[in-house]
Amino acid sequence: MQRALGMELPGLGKPGALETRNYPPGQHGQGNKRKPTQYGTQLREKQKLLFHYGLREEQLRRFVRTARTMNASNWIESLIGLLELRLDNVVFRLGFARSIAAARQLVSHGHVMVNGKIVTIGSAVLRSGTFVRLTEYASGAMTEAARNAPRLPLPSYLQFAMEGVNDHGVIRMQPGTEHVPFEFNPRQVAEYYAKRGV
Repeated sequence: MQRALGMELPGLGKPGALETRNYPPGQHGQGNKRKPTQYGTQLREKQKLLFHYGLREEQLRRFVRTARTMNASNWIESLIGLLELRLDNVVFRLGFARSIAAARQLVSHGHVMVNGKIVTIGSAVLRSGTFVRLTEYASGAMTEAARNAPRLPLPSYLQFAMEGVNDHGVIRMQPGTEHVPFEFNPRQVAEYYAKRGV
């Protein structure tokens, strides 16, 4: 996926994918120098979101429809806010897991608490002021490697609630497009879905 898009996506948790083979996959990967079409460029930007956040196409479409009802004039900001506030992504961005898939597994196995209660739905969208922490079982050796060397720096919309406590994070504010942890053109995504009447 990263080679096809020509960039690393942090949510996949596979750094260095382009270091040895920085060309598209496939038999003709090294020889394909064609300039992408407008549709191809828009599709590529949409695919970045799809792959990074680990979504299926219909899931992303549902998020787009929800974002449009929240803010019709600038729905792309609302879309990114929804994606960044998914529980699996928050667990990943807090440095509790090395990838969004690993974070989703932590959640589904009952190792993540939201406001003091275990939540097992990785797609749950959180709100500002929400506290997220690992259970005592998960905050040990299970997540030690990820917490010692987080994949990304802590974004400004999150903070650790208590100084010196690594497993207790809080959502400070609503995230926006500036918090997407890779190069991304929101206008192209907006145009992609506008042409498809989503």
